Amino acid sequence: MTVGRRAVMMSGAFGIAALASAEAGRAAAPGMAAGGPGWVDVRDFGAKGDGTTIDTAAIDRAIDHVAARGGGTVYFPAGTYASYTIHLKSRVTLWLDNGAVILGAAPSAGRGYDPAEPIGDWGAYQDSGHGHWRNSLIWGEGLHDIAIVGQGLIWGKGVGRGDGKDDWLKDPSGPGTANKSIALKNCRNVTLRDFRLLEGGWFALLATGCDNITIDNLLVDTNRDGFDIDCCRNVRITNCTVNAPWDDAICPKSSYALGEVRVTENVMIANCLVTGNYVVGSVLDGTWRRMPPDFAKLIHGRIKFGTESNGGFRNIAITNCVFVESRGLAFETVDGGMIEDVVVSNITMRGIVDAPIFLRLGKRMRGPAGRAIGTIRRIRIQNIVSSGATILPSVIAGLAERPIEDIAISDVHMQHVGGAPADMATIQPPEAELGYPEATMFGPLPATGFFVRHARNLQMSNIEIAVATPDARPGFRFEDVADADVFRVRTPKGSPTFSLKDCIDFRSTGSRGLADRELAGPVTKTF
Repeated sequence: MTVGRRAVMMSGAFGIAALASAEAGRAAAPGMAAGGPGWVDVRDFGAKGDGTTIDTAAIDRAIDHVAARGGGTVYFPAGTYASYTIHLKSRVTLWLDNGAVILGAAPSAGRGYDPAEPIGDWGAYQDSGHGHWRNSLIWGEGLHDIAIVGQGLIWGKGVGRGDGKDDWLKDPSGPGTANKSIALKNCRNVTLRDFRLLEGGWFALLATGCDNITIDNLLVDTNRDGFDIDCCRNVRITNCTVNAPWDDAICPKSSYALGEVRVTENVMIANCLVTGNYVVGSVLDGTWRRMPPDFAKLIHGRIKFGTESNGGFRNIAITNCVFVESRGLAFETVDGGMIEDVVVSNITMRGIVDAPIFLRLGKRMRGPAGRAIGTIRRIRIQNIVSSGATILPSVIAGLAERPIEDIAISDVHMQHVGGAPADMATIQPPEAELGYPEATMFGPLPATGFFVRHARNLQMSNIEIAVATPDARPGFRFEDVADADVFRVRTPKGSPTFSLKDCIDFRSTGSRGLADRELAGPVTKTF
């Protein structure tokens, strides 16, 4: 893996040296860029853009100037602007022209990024990185009407991953170091559009407690998380490509980082590609070089709601997205929050390394004492095609005392590699009620297509399960499922279609080669 990462650096990350030497035309009048009134050029405030000079102070002066006169645009012409922490202001847009690079500089003795702010008593309720924003390349708190746009690049070269795994970077930590490219806290009316982002650190974007966010047409090729959208409302993520081999690509969360419960809601993700198996930088430069074969078990790059889930998620729509060699689509609540009113449609997946679909309601309860267990209900999933997934089936797993409710899945084709040994069909997976939510948390599972446990009011229709290699497991394994209505399904020949354990009010109709049946139960049966 190190060789792959070094290759990106050796190739100059798509001509960064050329960008460093590029010069842009400047406006005729000082303080006004080519965009006209309301625009200022960072070079008129002392920025060099030579890739070596630290331009932080000049960039901040330009931002302060625009903010003081009521708002406007700070223009970055072509060049490489090495910087430490850049401080956003309300009503200010950063415009990165084609060929412009904001480069996260490496910290040096006595010079570096803003220190992380202290976190409150609730720091133990989420991963530490979610509780700090100021130790970032670009940062803003309590702002409104802000934007970063244009066809330039943000390169977090000197920004750390936060987990000690980036050996070529030495993963800096401590005073003067940063681990996020863009961090926003308690902001509103945010637009991020058209730019590219390379090696974003722990988070390419961490947005917490923000409302009215538009993220459109970004290409993110990063060494850990892509977008973490935490405790945010009214979010649109559209037309983006995210390559995130080491962590999640698009990851809404609902943590306790603000010291209170806040729901992540009204979120739409559309027309996006997520992947986790390409060398960082190779999607950006168009070479699309795959990670080494031994990286397969580490692949991430998915869309995941959770793990932090104190407030929960509601009113979520995901449509027209492509998953390529990544983990699948996950909805997880284990800290007391709800997941409600979700629609997922028109998803294509290839080479999923664990469960294509994963719904988990658990009771880790990492948060203030006294919270009730969360809920998952009113979920609609339709028009899904997956091929080449591993032997793990899709998983819907609630709790005995709190089942998942009101799930409808339709028009789905799931093709897995198959080949599981015959004894895997008899496995009784552990409950793992307190475990970290991950599709692999139950170990091997006794189904090829769907494993469902502790669920109520389940509707499944027009579903085909296929395997590349014969597999003895049933297509569907239901445990403690009530009111399941299954219509027109197809599973691999030679294996059972259904395996039921302690199920009530099960009905199956319209499936070729399988007699219609209605079982009041409780029933434990394989057929």
